[in-house]
Amino acid sequence: MKAVVIYQKGDLPQYTEDFPDPVARDENETVISVKAAAIKHLDRSRSSGKHYTARGDLSSAKIIGGDGVGILPDGTRVFALGNGMLAEKAAVEKDRIIKVPKGLDDATAAALPNAVAGSAMALRFRARMKKGETVFINGATGFTGKIAVQVARYYGAQKIIATGRNEETLQALRTLGADEIISLKQDDESLVAQIKRIHRATPIDIIIDYLWGHTAELILSSLAGQGGYTHRTRFVSIGSVTGDKIQLSAEILRSVDLQLSGSGLGSWTRNELKELFRVIVPKMFRLAASRQLKADIRTIELADIEKLWDMDMPDGVRLVATL
Repeated sequence: MKAVVIYQKGDLPQYTEDFPDPVARDENETVISVKAAAIKHLDRSRSSGKHYTARGDLSSAKIIGGDGVGILPDGTRVFALGNGMLAEKAAVEKDRIIKVPKGLDDATAAALPNAVAGSAMALRFRARMKKGETVFINGATGFTGKIAVQVARYYGAQKIIATGRNEETLQALRTLGADEIISLKQDDESLVAQIKRIHRATPIDIIIDYLWGHTAELILSSLAGQGGYTHRTRFVSIGSVTGDKIQLSAEILRSVDLQLSGSGLGSWTRNELKELFRVIVPKMFRLAASRQLKADIRTIELADIEKLWDMDMPDGVRLVATL
C-alpha cells in the first residue's frame, strides 16, 4: 500500500507504494481506509524522535501520522486516533473513532480534533472555565490558537485577549471572536505594560499558552502582586513553540493567586479522554459542518509529502494529506 515512512530517527519521511497492509491485532481493533490525515507539529516532532511521546521507538521502519479520517469496513466515515495514519490503510482501536457528520469534508474533519483537544481540554478540564470569564490566549495566530479563540467564545468567554506576531492574522482574529489583540513584536517593557493595563481593567481568569519560552516569562511577571490581594489566574501550558524551559521567580508564585498546569497527552484522565471523543469533538464537528467553526486548510497529495514536509505554512493554516 501507499504510505509515508520513517526508517530511522532523524530521517526525512519517504513515500513508498509497497508497504505491507496493516492487520487488526484483536477484536478491539479495525482497519480503516484512510482518506485524509493532518500534518501537525506533533507529527513532525514525533517523526524526529524529539517529542516526549516518541522516546526511542524509531529503530525500524514506521508509518507516521497520529490521526486521520477514513472509511470503516461497513462504509461509515470516521475520524480515528491511532498510529500510521499517513497511509492508504491503518489499524485503529474501535473506542478511538468518531463518526464524521454529513456536510463536513474529510480534510477539515482530519484537521480539527487535534486543535480542539489542544484548546477545549485545557479550558474545560485544566482551567475549569466558567461562562463570563476573561481568557488570554498566547500564540493565537497558529491553527490551534485560532480554534481556541472560537472554542473559548463558544464556551461563553466574556472577553478574549489574543497574542501573536503576524499582524494580519492578529487582526483577522477579531472576526473569530477576539476582543483585544496584543502584538508580540513590541519590546518586553511595552508588552508587560500592556498586559498589566488589561489585567487591571478586566482581570484575566485563564491563560492558554501555546508558546512558553520568553513570552510566558513576561506574562507571568506581569501578574506579580505587591503584597495585596490578587485575582486568581489559571495558566495552562499547551505548547512550547518558542522554548521548552523558562525561568520562574519564586516571588511571582508567592505574590499572586496562580494555578500553573499543563494540558497534553498523558495529562488527561480516562474519563476526560472519553468526553473528548463522545461529546467535545462530535459537537465541534457539528459546528464546523454548519460553518459556525472555521478552519483554514491546505491539502496535498500523499505522494507529495517528501518535498512539502518542511514547507512553511502561513500562520493559522493546517496542512492535510489526502488520498
